[in-house]
Amino acid sequence: FVPENFFVGNIEATGVFIDRFGIIRRRFNVSILGYKTLTGFALDEFFLFDDGEEESRRWEIKKSSQDTYVGISDDVCGQAVGKLTDAHLSWQYYFNLKMFDRKIKVKFEDVMVQQTPLIMLNNAKVKKYGLLLGEVFITFIKTDQTMVSQSVLRAANNG
Repeated sequence: FVPENFFVGNIEATGVFIDRFGIIRRRFNVSILGYKTLTGFALDEFFLFDDGEEESRRWEIKKSSQDTYVGISDDVCGQAVGKLTDAHLSWQYYFNLKMFDRKIKVKFEDVMVQQTPLIMLNNAKVKKYGLLLGEVFITFIKTDQTMVSQSVLRAANNG
């Protein structure tokens, strides 16, 4: 798994936030445009929530060592730090999350696992003062035509 390769191009994602009691609180879709930068890669994310709310976010991410990434975004407090281990990337960061018509600082603990060349799964635990508020589950699907074509050809050649 090479995040700077997976996240370049067009990606569509769909997700859900489930509170600590197991109740689905929000569903959302995300359109992502990822591209290489001089220091790593950037992501422009456009969210559409089930209640009609829209949100956008830009991430700047760079590889700081063989298996470590750092990322910044407007609502991230400080830096997000990611550790790459085999096929998964673990992120930890504090985030100003919009809740109840205000922003509260919460901790995100993400685990991203690449399932196939085109699909990545993400589970994020959202905590406040160490207590679990809920979890976010997201599926990312690369829609970049080059990657889709290569995957289809590989499947045809193997089938």
